[in-house]
Amino acid sequence: MTTQPQQIPAGKFGPLGWARGYLRRTEGEVPGTQIAEYRLSDLVNKGYISPATGRGLLIEAGLVDMAWEVTWADDKVTDDEQLEVMCEAVEGYVVFLHGWTGNHLIFESIPGLVVTQNPRLIAISFDHNGFGESRFVDTTPALELCNPPAAMKTIELLVDVLKLRRQPGQRNLKVINFVGHSMGGATLFYLNPLNWRYGEETRLALAPALLLDDEVNRIFFTALGIGISIVNRIRAFEIIERAIKPQMIDTVCSGGSYHLRRIHTAQYQATPRGITAATFLAMGVLNNREIARRWDLFRVMLGHRDSLVGLTPMMDLLSQLEFPAAHVRVVAGSHYMFSVGPEAVFQHAQNRELVVQDILTLHQQAYELQRTGPRIGRR
Repeated sequence: MTTQPQQIPAGKFGPLGWARGYLRRTEGEVPGTQIAEYRLSDLVNKGYISPATGRGLLIEAGLVDMAWEVTWADDKVTDDEQLEVMCEAVEGYVVFLHGWTGNHLIFESIPGLVVTQNPRLIAISFDHNGFGESRFVDTTPALELCNPPAAMKTIELLVDVLKLRRQPGQRNLKVINFVGHSMGGATLFYLNPLNWRYGEETRLALAPALLLDDEVNRIFFTALGIGISIVNRIRAFEIIERAIKPQMIDTVCSGGSYHLRRIHTAQYQATPRGITAATFLAMGVLNNREIARRWDLFRVMLGHRDSLVGLTPMMDLLSQLEFPAAHVRVVAGSHYMFSVGPEAVFQHAQNRELVVQDILTLHQQAYELQRTGPRIGRR
């Protein structure tokens, strides 16, 4: 279903007026930051987003709602009336996309660290693809609704609904910097470059679970998805699930913080099994190789001990995609190479800083490309 935006009554608020419609606002965990929480349905009900646009997106994506958290640098408490002005004045946004059985909280301090190092950026951490508060209507969604291409399409539509990109009449350049982990990292490969102007977007994929050439993990995720689906239908098998769940969480969160493990454990419990099963299965059977080879502002970070994303198969796939070697960073770490847990404090703390710096560097490169335009040939 294609939705058409409706005009909001003139004089009420501008394109980014939805920033005033938060559910809750508080100080961030990183000193000098503020955070605010939003839901798409709430913004529609309050009149910040037109029903045809907001509800149309939810219907098209098969979602009950979409939720996200916004983080910005602020030593003082900005008045609600100034939130729209603040959003208008920035150089861009950093959009964070989590992985399986996660939610917007899994990036921990990274959004706050990014915006404090560059206050001209605002971080937006989405719940997406059936997890967190962005739940599917169908508790067992079709694979076509929850695979990485579908997830990317939904995020691109939401970016447009929220008018994060530079709008007609706006003077400031804007860059949308996408950061995805695991399932979220795989999602970034399916961004449609035809929808974006030169230098308007960047992508950083952390441990992207794009398993097109990883036969071992394809079988693992397919089997896990089928197994969870069986448990969902035959309650007698719940005892088996209770036995394997801690091992699965440990595998996903290996090397990560205790806080991260609690997030995943709680999210696994809160998510309908049908959604968890479908998202695992969708990755295991994914065979969509329609990936646009535009890599100039795309970076990948891989962990050398990632048990969910095989290093060799992923490097083979990147080679087939002609992904530039200079754009791949292999670090000492696990699947959550940026979460600092007791097993890998020294390595993961360094990786977290590398992630922050990669985001900031990509943003600056894209912003300059927009400002100066592409250079063709050499002088």
